[in-house]
Amino acid sequence: MAKAILCPRCRRLVGSEETVCSWCGASRTNPWWRAAAFLRGSLGDDWLVQSIIVVNVVFYVLSLLLTKHQSLTLNPLGFLAPGQTSLLLLGASGTVPVDEFGRFWSFLSANYLHGGLLHIGFNMMALRQVGPMVIQEFGVSRMFTIYTIGGIGGYILSYLAGVPLTVGASASICALIGALLFYGKSRGGTYGAMVYREVGGWVAGLFLFGLIVPGINNWGHGGGIISGILLGFLLGYNERRRETPLHRFLAIACGLATIGCLSWAGFGAVMFQLSH
Repeated sequence: MAKAILCPRCRRLVGSEETVCSWCGASRTNPWWRAAAFLRGSLGDDWLVQSIIVVNVVFYVLSLLLTKHQSLTLNPLGFLAPGQTSLLLLGASGTVPVDEFGRFWSFLSANYLHGGLLHIGFNMMALRQVGPMVIQEFGVSRMFTIYTIGGIGGYILSYLAGVPLTVGASASICALIGALLFYGKSRGGTYGAMVYREVGGWVAGLFLFGLIVPGINNWGHGGGIISGILLGFLLGYNERRRETPLHRFLAIACGLATIGCLSWAGFGAVMFQLSH
């Protein structure tokens, strides 16, 4: 007799007598089920978060390698900071790259670039904390869609506000926070109220941090939070709406767009630096 198991697609419990998941319809006899279950067990529930962190670290290291004449600084916020030229080549966003060079795709690529060691360190720690919570309530597909489109929304608002040059995963992370705000308020009850209060504290902390520390892109943060709330409402969460083929399609489209955008930016940046 088969034992009860979490569905590798929607992460809901499938009873020992069930041949298909009653939540998303995935067949227990499908070879895909076994492969997905194996990958889940090998990589853990937060494999997507780990993958996003790896890509961020790879592009941070690449931005350092492409930076010429790296100078030492005693300012901890500027420690191991890539040069503006390398960040611009790799897809930094803002009015300069968009208006002067037509790099509208930088609204996506800027989410994978960082301006220093502390910058990427703080953002990746925040993603490591927030990401699994969003996956738990929204699922992998919707989490990645919120992360990608929400980050783009944050950078679009930042561009409209006139920010000249900006990078960082915080717009996407704020989109995840916005989605959790919507979830907590929409779900209600003791658990929903707890989530809403905790995430609301993060928003307040972000606001204060932006007021105290110079150079923080508060427009990107605010745009990400607003985008995350809207996406949470439009996409729904697990308790109210099962994952659909549309959700998976959107996640795949976001993944392909991200791979294409970052590949184009990375290849172009390396070729430019090698030729100069």
